[in-house]
Amino acid sequence: MFSFLTLLALFGLLAFPTAMLTITYPFSKKAALFWSNYITTHSARVFFAVLKKYRKFSLDMDEESKKNLPEKFIIISNHQSLMDIVVFFNFFDGLRVRFVAKDSLGKVPMVGKMLRSQGHCMIPRKGKNSVAMRHLDQFAERVNRFNYLPLIFPEGTRSRTGELGKFYAAGFRRISEKVNLPVVVCALDGGWQLADMKSIMRRLKKGCYHVKVLKVYDTPQNKEDEMKILEEAPGLIQQQLDLWRK
Repeated sequence: MFSFLTLLALFGLLAFPTAMLTITYPFSKKAALFWSNYITTHSARVFFAVLKKYRKFSLDMDEESKKNLPEKFIIISNHQSLMDIVVFFNFFDGLRVRFVAKDSLGKVPMVGKMLRSQGHCMIPRKGKNSVAMRHLDQFAERVNRFNYLPLIFPEGTRSRTGELGKFYAAGFRRISEKVNLPVVVCALDGGWQLADMKSIMRRLKKGCYHVKVLKVYDTPQNKEDEMKILEEAPGLIQQQLDLWRK
């Protein structure tokens, strides 16, 4: 019963704004952006409220850790699930967060239209490095123009086991050099258990999704500063994962 009610509630929550996004996307960028923002903010908040009611699933957002953040910054974090994006939309200002992802997400119904209308960075999975850099440069221009908060997952892919993967430098360094902003390191945990609908319905029961700001770095001034952040961030994140998993 709980599983059926949860599915029914989530379907009702997303059905109308998704339909409106699909209808307006080919004809009006402004209308498509409105419905994309609606899904990002209102629907995302209600989404977790439904999960809490029907599955006793909690979203542990450490609001205290966000105190004294700069007005604008780059976010880097570990990556476990597509739901990480929804979590960060809730944790930070959903109207400003924009993330770097592989273009394969653009093929997912609703998700692709939402990502394109909001101006996220879609990196081709295959192709020359110069093509990826061009996409990152265009994304950085949007970040500077519209005051976005760029979100980067340096692992490059989701961790299916919850284990922290290797951090890659190219994407982060390119954006950092173009936007010239402080860097906020975050950790999250809980998403790796939600790989598909079957696991969601089985493991959401009394589950928890954690997210927290761990450290704020001053704006990197050179390559050495950027590499220092990437070298220290995995250790900070692993320490927090260990604490949560105790």
